[in-house]
Amino acid sequence: MKGILPLKPLDFAAIFFSAALTVFSALMVYGRPRDVVQVFIRGEDRTWVFPPDAEETVTIPGPVGDTVVEISGGRSRIISSPCNNQICVAAGHIQRQGQWVACLPNKVFLFIEGTGDENTDLDSIAW
Repeated sequence: MKGILPLKPLDFAAIFFSAALTVFSALMVYGRPRDVVQVFIRGEDRTWVFPPDAEETVTIPGPVGDTVVEISGGRSRIISSPCNNQICVAAGHIQRQGQWVACLPNKVFLFIEGTGDENTDLDSIAW
């Protein structure tokens, strides 16, 4: 009766390679910085990404005209848009992760995304 065959050097190399690949994959997926917060502006054909402390005014072309987004003083807002109801302009500033403003007729979406520890409070609307 034969027992379990002993491991050969190539077996150890395969086990080591598999373990190293698993650790590398985990670091690539879960090892990214956790405190990166960014402001995203998504238009019909393009996406802009800025740090929240940027000082920028961006004009985004859309199907009904140009929407103008301002990032200033750690806050972002849509300052003008060609849509009829102007809800996106009336929404005002956003400054915390998870907040967003959209101009649906012009297909513009402004949002703040990140996983930092600060400013992650839920508001009563999100709850």
